[in-house]
Amino acid sequence: MQTPKFSNINTNFNSQLKSRVQAYFIEKNITPNGNFTLYAKACVLLISYFALYIQMVFYTPSSFLIGLAECIVLGFVTAGIGFNIMHDGVHGSFSSKKWVNTLAGITLNLIGASKIMWYNKHNLIHHTYTNIDGVDDDIEIQPFMRLCQTQKHYKIHKYQHFYFWLLYSFLHIFWLFKNDFQKYFTQKIGGITIKKMTKSEHIGFWVAKALYAFFMIAVPIYMVGFLPWLLGFLTFSLVTGLVISIVFQLAHTVEHTDFPLPSALTNKIENEWAIHQIQTTANFATKSKLTSWFLGGLNFQIEHHLFPKISHVHYPAISKIVKQTAEEMGVKYIEFKRTHHAIWSHVAYLKRLGRLDLNKA
Repeated sequence: MQTPKFSNINTNFNSQLKSRVQAYFIEKNITPNGNFTLYAKACVLLISYFALYIQMVFYTPSSFLIGLAECIVLGFVTAGIGFNIMHDGVHGSFSSKKWVNTLAGITLNLIGASKIMWYNKHNLIHHTYTNIDGVDDDIEIQPFMRLCQTQKHYKIHKYQHFYFWLLYSFLHIFWLFKNDFQKYFTQKIGGITIKKMTKSEHIGFWVAKALYAFFMIAVPIYMVGFLPWLLGFLTFSLVTGLVISIVFQLAHTVEHTDFPLPSALTNKIENEWAIHQIQTTANFATKSKLTSWFLGGLNFQIEHHLFPKISHVHYPAISKIVKQTAEEMGVKYIEFKRTHHAIWSHVAYLKRLGRLDLNKA
């Protein structure tokens, strides 16, 4: 597949934005990387993850309800590690030191997925070609769901605004046992061929998968038995999948976000890259410190897409700059005041796409 290009028309938006954000860091005399607040949060999440694992596997609670509750908490902690540590690490914004970013990114292997495949899918494809049907793999859930009007409409989509909760829950399980392997063996993400993997990357992929299978499947089954393991694993994995899916979908598949296609003649997107990012992305609950803490700033998705190499701890501050610049230059800035507002917008969006074949409307 030939990837589209972006318009080279200079609107001055991107340059203005970059200079203003750069001026902010110079004025405050701080780096765009993570800080003590982020490192402390990373320690809390990792300690919680290992403590829960050890307690459940080696000191299994006798109460079924306590065990179930711990599995649910583990699901949230697992998602939190992905949001706060892995995400900044893979983008190179967790620390100014490359080796620290590498370690932070490797925590994705710790929670079962492949850092190599995520980097290709997320950093290289999704962040470049956001919401472009046929290229951005994040909006490709066919035939189960229809996430943009150019995708084929099936009768089952009429109900997608009801069943998406269940479908999203299986993200982590599919990620672990299907998606990564499919990408590995085909060496493709959607229709895009990924860069040829090195020998060390091949070894790293299989070692990470083997270690996860040993510690999260083999050891727990040996210690607590198959059925208790299965119930616990499904519980924490379904919670992880639902939380991760909801957060990422609220960033792009809500009302008012765009899903542009390249020109059939030039293979170009109408807008320049920065404007494309801001018009295909939405923020939510940016005033909630608790939400921002847990989501690793992913509720500031606009700022993240514009400045992926800036750590999320700085998003609340630079969001003011981004919003003001967008308003001055007439660029649409999408923001939902609270999380539930964004969820209802996602539901409404799914309902509209499910009940209308917009290609025929």
